[in-house]
Amino acid sequence: PWGRPDMAPLKFVDAIENDRVIDIYNHGDMSRDFTYVADLVEGVVRLIDCVPQRDSGDDSVSPVAPYRVVNIGRGAPVQLLDFIETIERALGKKAKRNYLDMQPGDVPRTFASADLLERLTGYRPQTSLEEGVAALVEWYRDYRRVHGELAF
Repeated sequence: PWGRPDMAPLKFVDAIENDRVIDIYNHGDMSRDFTYVADLVEGVVRLIDCVPQRDSGDDSVSPVAPYRVVNIGRGAPVQLLDFIETIERALGKKAKRNYLDMQPGDVPRTFASADLLERLTGYRPQTSLEEGVAALVEWYRDYRRVHGELAF
């Protein structure tokens, strides 16, 4: 369950575990859709046999490309403060919080629609936030026992 160290899940776990302050933008009034890596892999594997067919038209500059973007996400946005509380429960520690204004260019709410994924494959990501965070915390603590600090 390791993730990018510059993204919220691992960044927050590392900061909270090490008693560092976490920055919470838009004063926590944000939501995001978190998808567990095993769900992403399962979605990609199921899509392998779903190759789109090229349209029979001759227009090579057609805006209707033969390829599709398929979101592989839970489609369940989570409030940022709920996400932080889930990490706190998994770690058994409270976060030191620094509330900030919204960053320029950021958006308050994002989430994926897995409708096309489900229509093509019959699959929709299933791992709950709690399960995913618990697995991340377990991985993080195991990694630290063996390798020490993470390199950010």
